[in-house]
Amino acid sequence: GGNTHSLREDMPSGGFLSPPPTLLPHQLSLTIHVAIVCAGYNASRDVVTLVKSVLFHRRNPLHFHFITDSIAQQILSSLFHTWMVPAVKVDFYDADELKSEVSWIPNKHYSGIYGLMKLVLTKTLPSDLQRVIVLDTDITFATDIAELWAVFHKFKGQQVLGLVENQSDWYLGNLWKNHRPWPALGRGFNTGVILLLLDRLRKLRWEQMWRLTAERELMSMLSTSLADQDIFNAVIKQNPFLVHQLPCFWNVQLSDHTRSEKCYKDVSDLKVIHWNSPKKLRVKNKHVEFFRNLYLTFLEYDGNLLRRELFGCPSEADHNSENLQKTLSELDEDDPCYEFRRERFTVHRTHLYFLHYEYEPSSDNTDVTLVAQLSMDRLQMLEAICKHWEGPISLALYLSDAEAQQFLRYAQGSEVLMSRGNVGYHIVYKEGQFYPVNLLRNVAMRHVNTPYMFLSDIDFLPMYGLYEYLRKSVVQLDMANAKKALVVPAFETLRYRLSYPKSKAELLSQLDMGTLFTFRYHVWTKGHAPTNFAKWRTATTPYRVQWEADFEPYVMVRRDSPEYDRRFVGFGWNKVAHIMELDAQEYEFVVLPNAYMIHMPHAPSFDITKFRSNKQYRVCLKTLKEEFQQNMSRRYGFAALKYMTAENNS
Repeated sequence: GGNTHSLREDMPSGGFLSPPPTLLPHQLSLTIHVAIVCAGYNASRDVVTLVKSVLFHRRNPLHFHFITDSIAQQILSSLFHTWMVPAVKVDFYDADELKSEVSWIPNKHYSGIYGLMKLVLTKTLPSDLQRVIVLDTDITFATDIAELWAVFHKFKGQQVLGLVENQSDWYLGNLWKNHRPWPALGRGFNTGVILLLLDRLRKLRWEQMWRLTAERELMSMLSTSLADQDIFNAVIKQNPFLVHQLPCFWNVQLSDHTRSEKCYKDVSDLKVIHWNSPKKLRVKNKHVEFFRNLYLTFLEYDGNLLRRELFGCPSEADHNSENLQKTLSELDEDDPCYEFRRERFTVHRTHLYFLHYEYEPSSDNTDVTLVAQLSMDRLQMLEAICKHWEGPISLALYLSDAEAQQFLRYAQGSEVLMSRGNVGYHIVYKEGQFYPVNLLRNVAMRHVNTPYMFLSDIDFLPMYGLYEYLRKSVVQLDMANAKKALVVPAFETLRYRLSYPKSKAELLSQLDMGTLFTFRYHVWTKGHAPTNFAKWRTATTPYRVQWEADFEPYVMVRRDSPEYDRRFVGFGWNKVAHIMELDAQEYEFVVLPNAYMIHMPHAPSFDITKFRSNKQYRVCLKTLKEEFQQNMSRRYGFAALKYMTAENNS
């Protein structure tokens, strides 16, 4: 570990690591610091693959420092919070506060202003942080990051930057006629992977150094083409002693003009793969298949498997996971309904806004978001719903990591979905035995940013014009000042090809002909009986209905209405409990005379099949129902007694 002085000085932020086989137990628990600039929806998605590849190989505690815009911060803080990986710390730094530091530099690179933020890390990161590995988001690790951290140990003299030589001919300046790159030492260096000795950089007044260089070069160059990389290279050209050149396997660059093949002889030489062009995976390199498969491995790898404890490191469990362990230990494992009870406390890794999202609610305070949840087998309903509902939508998708990638390809290949910026897709990763239907609904509800929400299901098509009609009803029924749940009557068809009724009159005639039925008319009339379809046929004004046992209508409510009860998973009672809670909170149920929605036929879900075939499932559901009703009577007192009696009469 070098002389004792530098080791001691380095202790708080991690020490020197020799190559893995000789790691001593105390060195294993040294924290490795990684800084990443990440802005926007796409970069937030890419960075997850990088993080997975690092977590997969690592044997040390990690501390990630993310420089983010508000979008990436929302996505990543929720992702790490729900991921609950042991021995990983995450901090965020607001990129918007740093913009003024670099906004004076014109940059032609697609990364925009965020591509310049690595220049200000000495100022941004904590002043007691002495060294950090800086990574681009499009990087995949093929080895333990501790090996790279160990290279700090090799820095000599005034070396403060560890960089790999550029593997493209860019800085040689002969790529095409009039190609004028920024000044660089030889081929220049690539800044996709940087080792920064922060404490020494600060002493060298790095801040002034790069500013003066940038100002001088911009007089003739006018703008950067490769963002921070141009400025790093210009500084290095003047001060070559600052660089410790890293072996090229620490940043094997795959882009169109590279000579990366010179960099490795066999697979064991590969350490870090860098897809450094927006065209990423379509590269001319004879080993590109190997690289692509390595990348896909982490892209589709089940992130839940990375929650494993570190070997030999006493972990400081964070507050959340300690509470969770305590709660779970209080459950009785011999209880036949243990799996159901456990589900309520499972923390599902959640990736909010998986795709680009852009929507500002209208200023008149009547705006309404359609809320639904789905898994892979209902994906084909999305396009139809988008055609029927032009307003904002919030969706929770229950997927595995591999399915999330299938979904991404499906969405990106769909003109209908790609033309919509107002759909928020929130991925809740699969875990456990059951479909956590109410957790999914809550995730979708929490990310509604309009004053009202229409609580629907993915297999229903709302009537054309329902979005506008609900907004008018907000005003007409003074929803802002009243606790109301507006009921949209539900119908169903058993035909896969339905000519969708354009009006209430058309719907009534299809009802009379038997191509449509009131929803669940054959199997579960009670769910929608209180809607009073006979009255609806002739109604021209909204009418109030009373709650009855097992009522589960689809309703529009204010955004602040109660969440769903998480104890109900899979099939059965999940909506009934929610409507009961609305009733207990004295919501009025008002049926809209000109609104309707139609359930489209599909194969039965896995969970309803389990419910029908598994006696234990039905027994547990009954137990959970009774416990829910007891909770209700404790919470709402005398008013809630009717739920107990209604149940006994039903």
